Amino acid sequence: MTSAVSRGWPAPAKLNLFLHITGRRADGYHLLQTLFQFLDYSDTLDFELRGNGQITRPTGPAGIAAADDLAVRAAQLLRTRSGVRHGADIHLHKRLPHQAGLGGGSSDAATTLVALNRLWAAGLDTGELAALALELGADVPVFVRGHAAWAEGVGEILTPADPPEPWYLVVQPNCQIVTREIFQAPDLTRNSAPITIARFYAGEGHNDFEVVVRERYPQVAEALDWLRQKAAARLTGSGACVFAAFERKTTAHHALSELPRGWRAFVARGCNRSPLLSRLAAEPAG
Repeated sequence: MTSAVSRGWPAPAKLNLFLHITGRRADGYHLLQTLFQFLDYSDTLDFELRGNGQITRPTGPAGIAAADDLAVRAAQLLRTRSGVRHGADIHLHKRLPHQAGLGGGSSDAATTLVALNRLWAAGLDTGELAALALELGADVPVFVRGHAAWAEGVGEILTPADPPEPWYLVVQPNCQIVTREIFQAPDLTRNSAPITIARFYAGEGHNDFEVVVRERYPQVAEALDWLRQKAAARLTGSGACVFAAFERKTTAHHALSELPRGWRAFVARGCNRSPLLSRLAAEPAG
């Protein structure tokens, strides 16, 4: 192991720049198309290495038990599958809101896999880590691989992509979306026609969850309607956050300055290369 404590591992947010549900498998899983892009806005994880094999989470989000935390589950999975005997105290400093469509829990899990694989000298390559990541959730592998990606299947078939990297204003409505409820909604469109990435770049694409979420969560509808007065706006994932792209940082911040009182929002840059990869490159091999 490299050192007793390794700090400052980013777990970045993601946006779904569009999201089509194209079908449903016999086992109930939804087939989709989406384009994942990261933001330079992240949770942060610190890892205190232990020699006794224990995995704990002394610092983490309120309301989520350590046993249910995806970061803890990721560490336990990596330890079991790699055969290492080390442990770690995981200090998770949350910045990304819960159940907001930004991938916070999935990103925390991916950062844990990538960081502890290096710090424990577990020796798994990126493909092996991505396979473990898929066991934790369909959108965890894209965070492990660390590049913006066109995703198909249940989200696990990834093709690297390089969309524009604008500035985004992300608005967080005052609600949390129950993802399972949205996926099970009878009025959810499940037969959107597949498109190509070229057609997306030409302006096609939408988010199939938006109609369902607008109907059930008026706070999201209000945020979308407000943001669409500034620029084209869209729901990310199954919500609750909504976003709009701006060419200039100053323009995004000007829109942020007009945010209604009591609302929450932030400005962040889209990035096709995850900041996690830069942090990994800075960490010497264990």
